[in-house]
Parts: sequence; C-alpha cells; structure tokens
Amino acid sequence: MVMNHIVVPIDFSKESINGLRLAILFANKFDSVVEMVHVQKYPTDLSPGQFGEEYKEIAKKFDALVEEYSIKMDNSANLTHIIKKGKIYREVVNQAHAFEDSVIICSTHGASGFEEFFIGSNAFRIISATQCPVITIRHGTMPRDIQKIILPIDVTADTRQKVPITTEIAKVFNAEVHVIAVSTMQADDIDLKLNAYSKQVCSYLKDHEVRFQQASLKGESITDITIEYALDVNADLISIMTEQNIALSNFVLGSQAQQMLSRSPIPVLSVTPKEVFILGSFKTYGSGY
Repeated sequence: MVMNHIVVPIDFSKESINGLRLAILFANKFDSVVEMVHVQKYPTDLSPGQFGEEYKEIAKKFDALVEEYSIKMDNSANLTHIIKKGKIYREVVNQAHAFEDSVIICSTHGASGFEEFFIGSNAFRIISATQCPVITIRHGTMPRDIQKIILPIDVTADTRQKVPITTEIAKVFNAEVHVIAVSTMQADDIDLKLNAYSKQVCSYLKDHEVRFQQASLKGESITDITIEYALDVNADLISIMTEQNIALSNFVLGSQAQQMLSRSPIPVLSVTPKEVFILGSFKTYGSGY
C-alpha cells in the first residue's frame, strides 16, 4: 500500500480545496486517511489574544470542511485535520514523516501565507524536503478519475525509479500507462539506452498486469513534448522524478522538474530519486526491479 496516509496543506482557498478533492479521489481507492494541515504564523507575529482567536476561526473552518467533504469519502472517519505553527513547508513535511507510507497532495497555487509558498522558487521546497511522493495540481484541473498515466522515460539513471509506485497507482485505478521515451536529440547511443529502458519498463508493467501503450518522442523540450502528448491522449496524471541537484548545501529541484510542476495542466506525481543501484539493477519503495 503506497498511500496509507495523505497529507493535504490547506489555506481554505479554492485552489487548496482542489488539493483536498484530489486527495479524496485517491483515498477512496487506497482506503487512506486524509489529514488536512493548516500552518499558523509564528506566535511572535501575533499577540496571545490574536493567536487564540485565529486558532478558533481556523478550527471552525475545518469543522465546516469536515462536514462538507467527509460524506464524499467511503469512510467518513478517515478525514481529519491538524493546526500547526511554524514554516509551512517544514510543518507539512514533518506531518507526512510522522506516518508510514505517506503521500502529500497539494495545489500549486493558494492564498494568504500559501501564496508565497506555492508560487515562485519556494513552491518546490516541500518536494525537495521529503522522500514522500508528492502529487500536485494546478488551478482547477481536477480529474474525475485516473484512467491514463503518462510515464516519461529519459536517459538518466534515476528515471525508472518512479515505475513501481506508478504501477501500483495504475493497478488500483485500473489505469492505462503510457510509457514514452523522451529525448531532445537524435543519437544512436541515446536511442539504444531509451529503447532498453522502455522495454524493461513495459516488461515490468506486463508482469504486474497493467495495461500500457508505448511511444518515442523527440523535441526541443522534454517538458513540452510530455505535456503535449498527455493532452493529446487526455491523460489524468504525469509521473516524474524530481531531478534534484545540490546547490548551496541544500537540495533543490532541477529546472526540468520545476518546468513540469509549474506548467503542467495535468496533476503531476513527483518521486524523489534514491541512490539504490546495485550491480546495474535498482530497487525503490521495497520493490526489486
């Protein structure tokens, strides 16, 4: 089970509620607990009286959300909430790390304090700070179901690490996976590697009884050709690696991951790469592959 616990940052904007709605879609398939998280400002930013009044108002808003959305869950008791204080991205990540098999689902746009968090370079800190899978959704792009998942495969060593979790999601939703070999240049060695990776991925999907399609795409931008293909086939989810780099002693997302998260009109599953290569094979989330 890859989603025992789903953490959803909430600032009560329409956009953050879209994150909740997407979380409920997944929770009903995985029988997950959905925990809404709101992070207050530091107490030093408010007087004791103001902080207490703000907390009460937030609690009332959560009560209303629970009343409205618990009936949309197969198990209404699985919708919970918590109010925390501190840095938003850090508290959201800490809450996810408090449980096994957690996933974070959130909107990439919000209001109030979340505006600064989700828009601009800080939008990616939550993904950079966690090993948990993160699913992001932009604006009002809410799928009613997950029927088609785009799985871009490139020549990087980490590209296949997202396959096991993508496969499990596909099995639960009975979705079709589109394995697309993507590159920005024509070269025999690249084509050979992409073909080998794609063949391995398709074999894995076949062994796990997941329906799939296979395609090869080339263009100036991997992000552009992936999104264009996803729109052409009416996909509901794109699965990517976060392509993390080390800069100034902190992990930050690479430009390709940032572009996909910022521009995709389709929800994006981001999986953090792990250095688990052993004798040319790899494992991820406990699965040999």
